[in-house]
Amino acid sequence: MLPPPKAEEVHTFYSRPDLRPPKIKMSDADPDTAPQASPRHLFLGVKDYQGEGAGQAGMLIVNRRGEPVWFAVRDRDDQKPMDFRMQTYRGRPVLTTWQGVAPIGFGKGKCLVFDQSYRQIAEVDTGDGVADADLHEFLITDRDTALIMAYNPVQRDLSAVGGPSDGWVSDGVIQEIDIETGEVLFDWHSLDHVDLAESQLPVEGQGMKEHPYDYIHLNSIGLDDDGDLLVSARNTWAIYKIAKSDGSVRWTLGGKNTDFRLGKGVEFAWQHDARRQPDGTLSLFDNASSPPQANRSRGLVLQLDEDAMTATVDREYVHPAGLLCDNQGNLQLLDDGRAIVGWGCQPYTSEFDADGEWLTDWRSPEFVQSYRAYLGDWVGRPDDKPALAVRKNAARGVLVYASWNGATEVKRWRVLAGKRADDLSEAVTVPRGGFETAISCDAAGPFFAVEALDKQGNELGRSEPVRGR
Repeated sequence: MLPPPKAEEVHTFYSRPDLRPPKIKMSDADPDTAPQASPRHLFLGVKDYQGEGAGQAGMLIVNRRGEPVWFAVRDRDDQKPMDFRMQTYRGRPVLTTWQGVAPIGFGKGKCLVFDQSYRQIAEVDTGDGVADADLHEFLITDRDTALIMAYNPVQRDLSAVGGPSDGWVSDGVIQEIDIETGEVLFDWHSLDHVDLAESQLPVEGQGMKEHPYDYIHLNSIGLDDDGDLLVSARNTWAIYKIAKSDGSVRWTLGGKNTDFRLGKGVEFAWQHDARRQPDGTLSLFDNASSPPQANRSRGLVLQLDEDAMTATVDREYVHPAGLLCDNQGNLQLLDDGRAIVGWGCQPYTSEFDADGEWLTDWRSPEFVQSYRAYLGDWVGRPDDKPALAVRKNAARGVLVYASWNGATEVKRWRVLAGKRADDLSEAVTVPRGGFETAISCDAAGPFFAVEALDKQGNELGRSEPVRGR
């Protein structure tokens, strides 16, 4: 049994005692420039490992210094947050996540969409009798459809791969769903296209109804430039280009049946997050672990010549500490050439420059993980009210603690005070000082409220009045 989390590992707030997100610490952060750097926000779906992590699980946005911007608690067993990020839906920025229960290696849940006020505006699940949506991917297309996947158990003769003749296998399913109507627009099943013999995973200990053979383990879906799909399959060590027209596999990169000649350093194993980039390269996160096939994981960018059918290394991103990640992870390439690597089961997110040189880390407490990590510029306008708490100041007057979970445009706080809750006047105005701002106020009160102000001094929101003493 581990000791309780240390105070330096978990945030606590007087104004929001219900929120206890884990602390995210940035290494080598310049306090004067870190918040202004772009993109400004880091998106993490924080969860603990077997109940041993610090703080609560949930959807967490922090700034580049690691200070919380928004946190939504998801700490029930059926609310595990995965693949939390910013996307576009109906032409507007939204937040998306998968939420559900997560047996070992896969999930059973739904995909959720939230607007800039943090209201849930859509829910997406599989259709046509397929198992509930899996945790690994929720990608919104420019047609406002969703690409999602499922691990669908089916009975199958596994004797050809050393399993039982009356065995069970997880059929990897990909579906495109109309978000508004729930209609299934595309339905693809791995067992129709990828043979069991391609798996790199031994069947031992699997193949029963209660534990189907996870022969393929799909873990990402990306759109290629021509509208086809690029799909990563962890347990075949391969990436498949799938035709949207008929579901056929146009080519296979890596694994036992690769269609490409692989150049030096190209081989990858147990990988995640395959994406076509605007310059035509293909990016992925090469776990190379569980069991290890190399002594470190890496972000990997490949040049593909689809005429000559060759694959060569364009660049790679390796952590200075040589992190090896058994599971999870992603690689995000930014417009200016920088890269963000989420190290999955390791408590790190790293930023690299355009030359592949390490710049900085964001580190969570031990045993706190995020399946993927993303940087982006988010504008949040919560539809609830600011929160405050009032405590007696040992020196004089009171300390007012002000916060507004998810509000990204607050620059200053105005404290109001008065003898009656309906008759308050300005006592003091101060700059915002983080998620929660502590404000020394010499007003007698006993009623207090706070107003959130933008950079022009306009009121964005006002708290309910609180009796301080």
